[in-house]
Amino acid sequence: MPINIGFYLAVIFLWIGINAFGSSRISSNYHVKAFCNNPLEKEKKIALTFDDGPSIYTLEVLELLKKYNAKATFFCIGKNIETHPEITKKVIEEGHLVGNHSYSHSKFFDFYNTKQIRKEIEKTDALLEKFTSKKINFFRPPYGVTTPSIRRALEKTNHKVIGWNIRSLDGGTKNQELIFNRIIKRVSPGGIVLLHDTGTHSVLVLEQFLQFLQQNNYEMISVEELLKLNAYGN
Repeated sequence: MPINIGFYLAVIFLWIGINAFGSSRISSNYHVKAFCNNPLEKEKKIALTFDDGPSIYTLEVLELLKKYNAKATFFCIGKNIETHPEITKKVIEEGHLVGNHSYSHSKFFDFYNTKQIRKEIEKTDALLEKFTSKKINFFRPPYGVTTPSIRRALEKTNHKVIGWNIRSLDGGTKNQELIFNRIIKRVSPGGIVLLHDTGTHSVLVLEQFLQFLQQNNYEMISVEELLKLNAYGN
């Protein structure tokens, strides 16, 4: 019986497409279970999360959070913790949570093997635990991409993966109007918002967004409280 090469190629391309989609979409739970929102939350509560800090802009973010009585969760990059230890300390002192966002945030992180990924996670945990004195339980993979190697690493480190369901895209554009309109259209009880504390445009959008949430009677809480998960272990 002749082999239908076209059929097999179609199956291969379909598998590649499914795998690429599942890997790049954190909410798909394709490789790992990710907590992206709390669909059971009916009250106007929402969690703000910030990626890629700490940076000098984190200080401005902290001032705004204090002004609007909001709590947030910061997913920190290890090398940035080393550069700004005093800012990391301030984040925690002001009552916000911190999570692991890898050490390097390399563009090639999703191509790393299990050993490399685990090393990055554990190195960043060690840096954060100098300030928390407790085990870090939350991890957010760079770019929200998951792989079998990341899954195997997390099986060893026992981190919970925290995703989002409201993505601002402020890491890819500086158009404040576009960013603001995008996130307010997606706001709903139990949502997790992805923002960055790495640029002036993000800070300016944040103030508008906090005003919007306040005007609409939303309470801004930590991921831990929203999802009823422990951010830190023993």
